[in-house]
Amino acid sequence: MTTAAIVKDLRTDTPGCENKIHLNNAGAGLMTSPVLHVMKAHLDLEAQIGGYEAAAHRRDEIRNAYQMVGQLLTCSPENIAFTNNATDAYARALSCIGFKSGDIILTTNNDYVSNQIAFLSFRKRFGIEIVRIPDVETGGVDVDKAWELMKSLHPKLVAVTHMPTNSGLIQPIEEIGKHCQQLDILYLVDACQTVGQLNINVQKIGCDFLSATCRKFLRGPRGAGFLYVSDKVLQGDYEPLFIDMRGAQWEEKDKYIAHKNATRFEDWEFSYALILGSGAAVKYALSLDLNWIEERIRFLSDYAREELRKLDRIQLLDKGADLGGIVTINTPTIPAGQLKALLDKNNINTSLSHRSSAVIDFDEKGVDWALRISPHYYNTVDEIDQCIATLLQPDL
Repeated sequence: MTTAAIVKDLRTDTPGCENKIHLNNAGAGLMTSPVLHVMKAHLDLEAQIGGYEAAAHRRDEIRNAYQMVGQLLTCSPENIAFTNNATDAYARALSCIGFKSGDIILTTNNDYVSNQIAFLSFRKRFGIEIVRIPDVETGGVDVDKAWELMKSLHPKLVAVTHMPTNSGLIQPIEEIGKHCQQLDILYLVDACQTVGQLNINVQKIGCDFLSATCRKFLRGPRGAGFLYVSDKVLQGDYEPLFIDMRGAQWEEKDKYIAHKNATRFEDWEFSYALILGSGAAVKYALSLDLNWIEERIRFLSDYAREELRKLDRIQLLDKGADLGGIVTINTPTIPAGQLKALLDKNNINTSLSHRSSAVIDFDEKGVDWALRISPHYYNTVDEIDQCIATLLQPDL
């Protein structure tokens, strides 16, 4: 099939394409019909026979959701924990590390705001130190500096966001992972924006934890995420701070035993409709060629940048040698709200990021906001052109 024919079929599976030009996949991708069907069917079943009974009835499908995510990340389903969202997954990973005063978290300048706030909270509560690896001049983390800092500082944790929420930058997480493995340093990767967009292989990355959401480029439901946990962590004494009866067995009055697999990081109470929807979303992604997905998103994003770069009124903000599916712009002479309102009026979904979401990056770029244009494989060149044409309207 031609790309045009494939995209046509994908759009048929995407009801939201009928009414909107959806270029806000970095916020939440449009769900597919199969995802909606699975979730609605389970909710109907819960209403008919009861929530506990419906989960028991769908036991095999629920187990299959773990297998789907394991296949997506190239790991065992035993290494997967489902969570409420990517930030929840990230927090559970952080909480299992026994930080004490003077310990170092080595991180980057391009990170998700909630991660940075969590680090600052740990500094306030436990007295840890936060060290940020410098960027290279062209944008993105300096891997050589990272190696030097790992050797000299011996950090407790290296934490890197694969793609920040405020930029199309793709960080070299595999190179950093090799250094972490050489020095046996715990490595946490935030893949919130890249799972479903890029072909992710946790074995190649060499990470101990990887957090992700289902609502973005995986096109799954909101309120669902997952955490990959390495065998090294599962075989060690690591467990989340607020472990519950899903993650451990209460053996005696003053004794519990944590489970050996990643369910150690889960809560007992789940929305199983969301887990089933997440499994369906991953299955849908796997039914396509993951490399094709990556190439398609890169093509549309590169096309958008190329066309936007031609416009005098637009400041293209993305920096880095490797850029993906978030295109960020600023318009120095046009207020953010006015720009977003015009796109909304023309049924074009985008989103705004403000300085509070990217203090380091935006201060370095000299802006206090960015408009995010984030295409997915079901978008078309014509939709990108319509978005750009709207940005060129004379009344702006």
